[in-house]
Amino acid sequence: APGSLLATARAMRVAGLLLAWALLHPAATQQCHPTSPGGVLRFTDRHAEIRVPALHRVPSSLDPLYSLVRGCLDLIQQNPLPTELLRAALNDPGSVRTSQVVQYELGYVVCAAVALLFTVAMPVAGMCFCYCRSRRRCGGRLRAHGRSLGCRRRCLLLCLSFTSLIILISVTCAFVTSQRVKGQMEPGLGAVPATLRTLRQHLANVPQGVQMVVDKYEVPRRQIISDVGGLSRSVGLSIHTQLKATIYAALADLQDRARDLQTSLHHLQIVDRTARALAAAQAELEPVLRERRHRVVVLLDDPRCTSCASVLGRAQSLELGADYNKVPSVEKVLKVLDGLPRSDFAEMIRQGNGTFNSIPELAVERMAQVIQDLRDDLARIAEKVQSIADSFPLPDYTRPVSEALVKVEERSQPYLREVELFERYRWIAGMVLCSIILLILACNVMGMALGVYGLSKRKDPSDHECRGEAGAKFLLVGVGLAFLFSWLLILLVFVTFLVGGNIQTLVCRNWVNQEIYKFIDTPGNLPPSMNLTRQLNLRRDSNLTSVYRECKSGAGLWEVLQLDRSYDLNEHLKTPKYMADFQKRLGDFRAHLGDIRLLRSEGRQDLETFARSGVDEVDYGRFQEEMKNPVVQTSLPGLARNLEGLQKMQRNSTVARRLGAEAQALWQMQNSTVQLQEALVAKLGESVQFLSRLAPQLKEQVKRTLATTASVEARLPMQAQQILRQELGCFTRKALRYFTQYLNWVGQTLREDVASCQPLATALDNGRVILCDRIAEPWNAFWFSLGCCTFFLIPNIILAVRLTKHFRPIRNRLM
Repeated sequence: APGSLLATARAMRVAGLLLAWALLHPAATQQCHPTSPGGVLRFTDRHAEIRVPALHRVPSSLDPLYSLVRGCLDLIQQNPLPTELLRAALNDPGSVRTSQVVQYELGYVVCAAVALLFTVAMPVAGMCFCYCRSRRRCGGRLRAHGRSLGCRRRCLLLCLSFTSLIILISVTCAFVTSQRVKGQMEPGLGAVPATLRTLRQHLANVPQGVQMVVDKYEVPRRQIISDVGGLSRSVGLSIHTQLKATIYAALADLQDRARDLQTSLHHLQIVDRTARALAAAQAELEPVLRERRHRVVVLLDDPRCTSCASVLGRAQSLELGADYNKVPSVEKVLKVLDGLPRSDFAEMIRQGNGTFNSIPELAVERMAQVIQDLRDDLARIAEKVQSIADSFPLPDYTRPVSEALVKVEERSQPYLREVELFERYRWIAGMVLCSIILLILACNVMGMALGVYGLSKRKDPSDHECRGEAGAKFLLVGVGLAFLFSWLLILLVFVTFLVGGNIQTLVCRNWVNQEIYKFIDTPGNLPPSMNLTRQLNLRRDSNLTSVYRECKSGAGLWEVLQLDRSYDLNEHLKTPKYMADFQKRLGDFRAHLGDIRLLRSEGRQDLETFARSGVDEVDYGRFQEEMKNPVVQTSLPGLARNLEGLQKMQRNSTVARRLGAEAQALWQMQNSTVQLQEALVAKLGESVQFLSRLAPQLKEQVKRTLATTASVEARLPMQAQQILRQELGCFTRKALRYFTQYLNWVGQTLREDVASCQPLATALDNGRVILCDRIAEPWNAFWFSLGCCTFFLIPNIILAVRLTKHFRPIRNRLM
C-alpha cells in the first residue's frame, strides 16, 4: 500500500538522522589505556617524633691553625692505636707496665721533659737576673758610645717589636680558641645526656610511629575505591567508544540495504504500472493515429491543395514510434517481492542502536556485585596491612639497648660534671695568664715608645732623661712579669697539651679511620662486662663496624638487632601477599556486554529474497532502447505547424478550412494523448535508470551486508570481552601501582625514619664532631697558641733587657 510505504520510508529517515547524530556526537569517555602510567600518591611526611639532628664540622677561619696543630701532634705521636696496651689496661690493669706507657707516649714524655726544664729554668733565670740587677750588672747603662750603637739599638727595637707582634697574634688566637672551647664545651657536655635520652625516646616511639605509617594505607585505599566506583561505567564507555565505529558502520550499511529494498520495490511497481499504461495508451492511440494519417494524406493529395506535396511525405510517416509491448515484464520479480518487507528495518536499527548505546549502563548493572566484592577485598587488605605493625618485634628486642643507654647516661653524669669543673678552672687560668701576657706586651710597647721618645729628646748620650728611664723600667717590669708567670704558663700549656693531644691522637684520629671500631670488634680486646654486641642485643654475625655502616646507610633497627631472623620486612612488603585475592577476582570476572542483534531472521530473509528476486536479471537495456524512440514517429507539433502554413497559402477556402481542422486535431492529440504518454515515458525512465544502476551490484552489496552484519554480531561479544579484559587489566595494574607505592613508602619510611637505626650512627658521628671538631680542635689550638706565647717570652726577655741599656744615659762618653 502506498501509505504503508511512505510511513516506512519516514521511519527509516528518522532512524538515519538518529544514527548520524550518534556518529557526530560520540559519548565522552575516560579511557584507561593498559599502558597509561598510574597516578602518583602523595603521603603526608611521617617523620619520627624524636630525631637526632646530624651535626657537621663548620668551616672556620681558624682551620689553617687547626691543621698546623694536627700536623704537630702527628709528629709528636706517630704511633698507631696501642691495641695490646689498651687490651691489657681494660682486661688486667695491674699487668700494664710503665715502660709500655712511656714507650707509646714517648713524644709526650719528651715534651714533658722540655716543659719541666722550662718550668725550672725560668724561675732560676729570674732569680739570677734579680741578683744581677741588684748588683747593677743587668739592665744597667752602656759603658761607652760607639758608632754602631744606633744600628744595634734599631735592630733590637725591630726584633723586640717582631717578637711582641708574634706574641700578640698568639695570645689573640689563645683568647679566641679559649672562648670557642668554653662556648662549645657546655652544649657539647649537655648533648651527651640529651642524645642518650633522644635515642631512648626514639626507640620507645617506634611502635607508635609504625602504627601511624600503617594507618596511611587509607591513602591508596581511598584512591583505589575512587577508581573502583567509576570502573564499571569506564569499562562500558571504553567498549562503546572502541566498537562504535564498527557498529555504526554496520547499522549504516544495513540501513542502506533496507532503503535499497524499499526504493527498488517502489520503482519496480512504477515500471510495471507505467509499461502497462504505455502499452494500453499505444493500443488506443494507434487506430486514431492511423485514421488521422489517412485523412491528412488524402487532404494533401487533393489536386486543389496548393504546394501540399512537400508535406505529404511527413504525413505518410505519421505512425507510432516506440512499442512498449516489446519491453520485458517485471511481474515475476514483483511476485517474488510481494509482501516485502515483512520486518520493520527502521525499528531493528533503532533497537540495535539503543542496545549498543546502553552498554555503559549495562556494564554498571552487571559489574555491581564484583565492585562490592572489590570493596570488601580492600577492607580485608587493611587487616593484612595491620600485621606489619602487629608483628613488629622491636619493643622486646630494643629493651637491652634502652637499658644500656640508661646506664651510660647515669655513669656519664659524674664525669661530665668533673669535665665541666675542669673546663671552668682552665678557662679562668687561661684568661688570667693571657691577660698577664697582654700586660707584658703593654709594658713592651710603653717601654719602647717612651725609650724612643726619650732618645729623640736627649741631646747628650750621657745626660739623664726621665722618659728614657721610664721606658727602661717598663721593659724591666715586663721582664719581671715574664720570669714570674712563665712557669705557670708552661704548666697550663703542658696540662692542656697532654689532655688535648692524647684526645686527638688516641681518640679522634682513630675514630675517623674507624680503628676504634675495629679494636672494639676484635674478640678479647674488651672485657666480658663490656661486650657491646651482647649488651646492645646486636646480631651474632655482626660487629660494631658493620652495624655502624649499616645504620649509616639507612638500615632498620630490626636488621641489626638479634631477632633470630623472626621478622623480614621485605616479606611483609611483597604486593602479592595483599593484592592476590583482589587481582584474582578481577582476572576471573566475566560479563557478556556485547550481545547485540543487528539483524533478526525475518530481516535477513527479506534481504536474501531481495537478492534472488531477479531484479538484476531484468533487461533494462530494452527499456532504454524503446525509450529512445518517440511516442509518434513524426512530430505532431511540427506537422501541425506545416498544415497551418499551407492553410495560409490556399486559394480554395474548403481546402484551407480542412487543413486548419486537421492541424487543430493534431494539436489536440499532442496536448492530450501524446504528452501524457511522454510523461509516462519520463517516469518510466527514472525508475529504469535507478534499477539499472542498482542491479549490477545488488547481489554483492546484499551479500556483503549480510556477511558484515553476521561477522559483527559474531565478533562483537569477543571484542567486548577483550576490551573488558584490557580495561580490567589496566585497572588492576593501576591499583597494584598504587599499593606498591604505599608499600615502598612504608619500607622507606620505616628504614630511614620511624624505625631506622640511623640515629645510632648519627649519635656516634655527632659525638665525634662535638669532641673532636668542636672541642678538641680549639682546645689544642689554645695550648698551641699559649705555648707560642710562652716560648717567645724567652727572646722577649733577652731583647728587652738588652734594649733597656740603650734607653739609659751612657756612663763614659768616648771622645
